Amino acid sequence: MNDISKIVFIFFAALFFSPAKTLAQQDSCNLQVSLLTVTPGEELYSTFGHSAIRIHDTVTNQDIVYNYGTFNFDDPDFYTKFVRGKLLYYLSSDDYQSFLAETREEQRGITEQILNLTCEEKQNIIMLLETNMMAQNRFYKYDFLFDNCTTRLRDLVEKASDSTVHFGKVLQSKTSFRNLIHVYLNYNDKQWSKLGIDILLGSRTDAVANPYQVMFLPDYLMKTFDSSSIGSMPLVSEKHTLIRPTYGQQTKNNLTHPLFLFSCLFVIIAFLSFSKSKSIQKILSSFDGFLFFLTGLLGILVLFMWLGTDHIMCRDNYNLLWAWPTNVVAAFYIHSKKSWAKKYFLFYSIFNILLIVFWKKVPQDLNISLIPIIAILIFRSLIFIFRKK
Repeated sequence: MNDISKIVFIFFAALFFSPAKTLAQQDSCNLQVSLLTVTPGEELYSTFGHSAIRIHDTVTNQDIVYNYGTFNFDDPDFYTKFVRGKLLYYLSSDDYQSFLAETREEQRGITEQILNLTCEEKQNIIMLLETNMMAQNRFYKYDFLFDNCTTRLRDLVEKASDSTVHFGKVLQSKTSFRNLIHVYLNYNDKQWSKLGIDILLGSRTDAVANPYQVMFLPDYLMKTFDSSSIGSMPLVSEKHTLIRPTYGQQTKNNLTHPLFLFSCLFVIIAFLSFSKSKSIQKILSSFDGFLFFLTGLLGILVLFMWLGTDHIMCRDNYNLLWAWPTNVVAAFYIHSKKSWAKKYFLFYSIFNILLIVFWKKVPQDLNISLIPIIAILIFRSLIFIFRKK
């Protein structure tokens, strides 16, 4: 072979074999990193779905799923810590097949997205996971909107990446955190849970979630990853369904909806209020005391969640406009002859009439199911004020 032939051979060898060699180097780690998105389940804690990350070594066949959504339910102070916003979640790991079996048992589905990462980036993720698995780093204070099992995976991919991750935009219109939460509660017909959540979460939940923040929900993390890039490459190289869900949408029952039941209660109370029966009036008197006392307790709870806990989204709660903590005391004077009592309930009724009139002007999305309850409070206050001696 003459010199010119050698040069031509080397040129074409470099042209055709160098990319193959580079590709082999990129795949030499034999690691596959993927995001697992679990569909919503039947229980309230599983209503919003779940996210986990899978690390699969195709040579050793080691297949591990890492989960940031683990907590110790057996902790004797579990409920106290949960209410006060001090409950610690931690990173745990599980065998992939066990994870599949548990999800299948719950009748939930799994979608897998294989991430388009280099060997170095995959190793970075493993290193970060191993660091977080250490006892001193394992626990973190859970925040449903800003620091949960899903946002931790978004942050993990960002930290491990050697290139800039460009997250896509999956929402075409402005949507608040509360509305995003409502979508899942409405889908599973968890209207009573929705009412309780709306009472406890303050006006900060009505802030518009930006494209980065919507990834606190597993579905939106999955959708965002689909439209994201890492460097100049798509973030997701493959996507497929591992398990199809068998748990479907619950049948909606309007007869058990809080708005319907509270509206029926208002009609019944209003009708009975005009009865001349002493026994019925005695029952209504007891009902008045119970209802005002209950709203007072709710007001104290709302105030406690605002001032006495670490739940940031429970602050600035306008449910205090109708759930006055002072009702706890006023409940015992709903039928008192004291002049201050009548003035109190007159002011309370006028204030809440204005609340209903300007319902849409309140800087918080109050649950509409509360209107019949507030109407009962107003009506019974006016009955007390203007009743005949």
